[in-house]
Amino acid sequence: MKKHTVSTFYSVVVLIFLLLVSPNLSAKKRCKPLLEKLHNAQMMQRKSYSLKRGQSLREKEDKARDKWWQCENSSLSTFKSKYGTKKKKVKKNKKKQKNTSHYAKLNKAILNSSKKRVTFNQDSAIVIKSKYQGDKKLAWLQFYQQPIQCQRPKSINVFAYCSEDKLQQRDIFEQKYTQ
Repeated sequence: MKKHTVSTFYSVVVLIFLLLVSPNLSAKKRCKPLLEKLHNAQMMQRKSYSLKRGQSLREKEDKARDKWWQCENSSLSTFKSKYGTKKKKVKKNKKKQKNTSHYAKLNKAILNSSKKRVTFNQDSAIVIKSKYQGDKKLAWLQFYQQPIQCQRPKSINVFAYCSEDKLQQRDIFEQKYTQ
């Protein structure tokens, strides 16, 4: 009799344990996509962004965290009733189809238009004018000595120094060249 009650007791304990653990496991599986979405939102926040984008990412993360938390702490039926399942995906697909058809119509309209698209004049030469021309340019190139740190400036301070140095050398060159 004692063996029978001990085995019954163990089976009841195991049954209770399984009942307590199995909803948690199914909730974990059910909530895994929401947790991944939360992690993605957090990962995007770690990258650089503008103020407006930062606010949008923060809202996205808050929504994802709320959904994940609700999923973890509620039953499947309560969660589905609150957030639904596939209705939003259907709406998004319809919206995508509408957008693609809109772009397809635009592309057809562009292709069918009889007007020829005007681009820049490809026949003329590209002319780049510098501060000095001819002999004065050659004299400037011989005169100007660029400092070593100005070849690839790594900071704004160095860049500013290089610009100022070039202006000073230009002033000195102008004075010497006119004499």
